[in-house]
Amino acid sequence: EEPAVHPSITRIVCTLLLAAGAVSASGCNTAPPASTVADQPQPTEDQRFEELVAEFMPAFWRQNPSYAIYTGVYDHAAVLEPYDQAARDREAAFYATWNARLGDFDLKKLSAGNRSDLEMIRAMLAQGRWYLETFRAWQWQPSNYNVAGPFEVLLNTEYAPLEQRLRAVSDRLASVPAYYAAAQANVATPSLEHTELAMVQNRGALATFGDPLIAKARASALTDPEKAEFERRTRAAHAAIMGYIAFLEGLRPADGTASDGTDKAVRSFRIGRELYEQKFLLDNNTGFTARSIYERALAEKAWLHDEMAKRATTLWPRYFPEQEPPADRLVMIRTLLDHLSLKHVRKEDWVTTVRAQIPELERFVREKDLLDQDPTRPLKVRETPLYQRGFGALASVDAPGPYDPTRDTYYNVTPLDDFTPGQAESFLREYNDWMLQILNIHEAIPGHYTQLMHANKSKSLVKSVFGDGAMIEGWAVYSERMMLDAGYGGGTDEMWLFWMKWNLRAVCNTILDYAIHTEGMTREQMMDLLLREAFQQEAEASQKWQRATQSSVQMTSYFAGYAAIWQLQQQERARLGDQFSIKAFNNEFLSFGSAPVPVIKALMDEKNGVR
Repeated sequence: EEPAVHPSITRIVCTLLLAAGAVSASGCNTAPPASTVADQPQPTEDQRFEELVAEFMPAFWRQNPSYAIYTGVYDHAAVLEPYDQAARDREAAFYATWNARLGDFDLKKLSAGNRSDLEMIRAMLAQGRWYLETFRAWQWQPSNYNVAGPFEVLLNTEYAPLEQRLRAVSDRLASVPAYYAAAQANVATPSLEHTELAMVQNRGALATFGDPLIAKARASALTDPEKAEFERRTRAAHAAIMGYIAFLEGLRPADGTASDGTDKAVRSFRIGRELYEQKFLLDNNTGFTARSIYERALAEKAWLHDEMAKRATTLWPRYFPEQEPPADRLVMIRTLLDHLSLKHVRKEDWVTTVRAQIPELERFVREKDLLDQDPTRPLKVRETPLYQRGFGALASVDAPGPYDPTRDTYYNVTPLDDFTPGQAESFLREYNDWMLQILNIHEAIPGHYTQLMHANKSKSLVKSVFGDGAMIEGWAVYSERMMLDAGYGGGTDEMWLFWMKWNLRAVCNTILDYAIHTEGMTREQMMDLLLREAFQQEAEASQKWQRATQSSVQMTSYFAGYAAIWQLQQQERARLGDQFSIKAFNNEFLSFGSAPVPVIKALMDEKNGVR
């Protein structure tokens, strides 16, 4: 099924059908008689661009069949390509071809929406080429290789009858051994941290390719030969994953310690200042540079400490009536937070409590009329699938793509079963009764889940598919403050104090990520920042090191995006005065999909006649 982009332009139908080889020359005549050519109106620049987008999107999905599955495009679901040199050559050719084809448009003649779409596609192509040729994560991050995700989507999404989906799964299974053989050939001088992550996640992937999958095929209406081949391929896939894990185990230094690049067998996880600055601009289109957002975060940390000290001074007599507050304000804040953090759910109630809070958040947003919701797209809370665990995030949203917007949206929450009593207590103090609510705002309502639901309804497919990470993460952080501004939590000093602590997390994520990758910040220095200045618990702070060593730049997206969105909202408040409506702002902002904040600002300004 070809994606429907701008269906009002009939020329697109011919382009798509010819690309699929489904229409004869008489069925879609692209060469009208010479006598009529002069009478045909020349296409506008917008029409030319929209035709090219309608051609580009199917080509993009053919180039990226696994990514297509996540967005709801199943045309190439049976395809799993090993990422070998031939695949990389095709990828490079794709970027070059489409950069050339997108280079001859007159931007002044394009509508605002199409102009921003063109800019986003070009940015995506530039980003992809940089990752391929400069960053080369495919060579030193073994965690890039894991086949489980698309298989899980195909098996658990009823986009077609079961037998059709199982045949696609079978075809993909046939390519798993070659996929991991290419992965082994690609990996050279990997970082130890990404090697460890790859082993954890691929061990989790083994559960996808076991006896339950074979039993599903046996119970289906596949033919007996198909069932036998399905079982053979499943076991071969399982063996290939085991082989990759064994290969990775052989790459680790004998003493199992991390390396900063001194050991020739592994490379440092730190990417350095030059790559970091480049990666930040490609990944986070916010109007900030990596250095400027780092400096802004340092200033924000100081402001938050000032505000928290004011709240803590007010609360201190209520909770410690017999004690004088410590002279060190950070110690005072920490003492008060630690006392309040004793109020938390039990370890065994962690998932069920999260599930119970979702309807309450929906009700508050509805009663305060903060933005549009869609009751036909409910959020389902589930335990995080095994293959997605091991990255350090214990809560995340798994949302459908714009091509399959009716697919279930899941709020993945990882149970604390593997935590020791001490680890669980530390974790639950971090996510105490106040912080847990802010977490659910961020991940679910009106955070990630709500934003992505709106994005799937955007008129621009480009803006929904090629979303900006900083806008997505920034919206989730922005939504927290927006909810508290509306009175969520009763406006108590306790609620605001914990929001400030939570916001310090986004601020310090930016500080530590930049400092770790560009200035050599050590684990001990990071722990001091998080424990003393961000008031985090030991378990939460420890996980942050794991995350920072397994990723780069992504942790800055929260604060960078939030700062850009909050700045835009404040500008709109100042411009409109008493006419400002938070619901109108939120709905308009979200209507542009997951475009970068500067792009959304330009579109809003043009729509509203702002110069």
